[in-house]
Amino acid sequence: MDTEQLKLLLREGEGLTVEFKERFTSRIDEDMIAFANAKGGALLLGVRDDGSVSGERLTNDLKAKINSIARNCKPSISVNASQIGEMVVIEVPEGTEKPYSCSSGYYRRLNGNTQKMSHDEIRVMFRESDVMPFEEKTSKRFTFENISRSKILAFTKEAGIHIGKTSTIDFLKSLKVADDQVVKNAGIFFFAKKISNYLPQSQMTLVAFKGTEKFHIFDRRDIQDDLLTQFNEAIDFLMKHLNVRSEIEGLNRRDIYDIPFEALREALVNALMHRDYSITGTQVNVEVYDNRVEIINPGGLAPGVSKKAFGNISVRRNELIADLFFRLHKVERIGMGIKRMRKAMKVAGLKAPEFETDGFFQAIFYRSPEFAKVTTQKTREKTREKTREKILAAVRDNPHIATSEISKIVGLTSKGIEWNIKKLKTEGILKRIGPDKGGHWKVMAGKAGK
Repeated sequence: MDTEQLKLLLREGEGLTVEFKERFTSRIDEDMIAFANAKGGALLLGVRDDGSVSGERLTNDLKAKINSIARNCKPSISVNASQIGEMVVIEVPEGTEKPYSCSSGYYRRLNGNTQKMSHDEIRVMFRESDVMPFEEKTSKRFTFENISRSKILAFTKEAGIHIGKTSTIDFLKSLKVADDQVVKNAGIFFFAKKISNYLPQSQMTLVAFKGTEKFHIFDRRDIQDDLLTQFNEAIDFLMKHLNVRSEIEGLNRRDIYDIPFEALREALVNALMHRDYSITGTQVNVEVYDNRVEIINPGGLAPGVSKKAFGNISVRRNELIADLFFRLHKVERIGMGIKRMRKAMKVAGLKAPEFETDGFFQAIFYRSPEFAKVTTQKTREKTREKTREKILAAVRDNPHIATSEISKIVGLTSKGIEWNIKKLKTEGILKRIGPDKGGHWKVMAGKAGK
């Protein structure tokens, strides 16, 4: 690792493969173990949590302590410690004899957090095969020329990372989604110019149905693009089709949807992070019905995770993809997504979400029928009020205006105009002076706004 690479890691912050430590402690064995059990990584000694440099010196004594700690891991780990500028960098390779442990137990890396493994998580790791994960593979025809610089810049903008003139290759390598020769599928999913040419299964289908069954489709979008675009398009689609009401809190207005967006965002990220991308001919589905929303992804539970353990342990099928979503601030450090979904629905007074895990993973969120009734009623009231305002404005402009002319201005049928005029007359807001032919309208003072 050179100085420029180190500066880039500091700007990107902690993640799956980077950990900041303000000073050396003997507990760095936990982080070493975590990196060895995941994708490898770098410990930066002399760096505060916020990325500012406090400084650390690699003395002979410190180097001996680091090597001794690595040797005492089980199995032992071969690490490389070096002085780069004011920092000490400890590079830990991905282990080939997983799982690794230290004196205090087994640890793993979950996004930017070193976490002690439970018995069930250790059991799952033992069961994992040595087959390379799909996100680590690559498309034979894909080259660095097929990477979109604009998508990199969109990613770094949302992630709050300043990369300056850092080359595309160096940026991708820093995220562990590429090496000097190839780009891994995880990098293709986020940064390819035309993903469908290489990974056509990178698709999301958004559908809104009229009713509660899969019969009448009234809106549909098929998104074949990078995973960040898929996430943002799905959020936009849900905002369009869910009921919403507004509440005023102090000087601010807050929009409240009939399903908490906290739960839906969590489910969307989970679907994109955990889907089995090796299954071709499939996609993530987001389906909106009158009474529920379903978010479905191929793959079911990760290998080794039982239905009993579901929701209590977190096993990432795609660690690199999960790390990229973490850097985009779309996922929390700890794997508690299912619990957060359940809590959000409970706080909103809604039925707990349902999950189906056979073959496909399906998250089902039920909408509030009472919310829908209230929201629909408020929408009708707002529409009616706007119609009345338009009628009164037309009458003020021309007191002799005919009903047929008002109908054209307002965009409502003549019967609709007559119904609204009758209501306005009953309420004393509008009065007819003289006969139907030759008479005129008068808006009563004090009864209607100016």
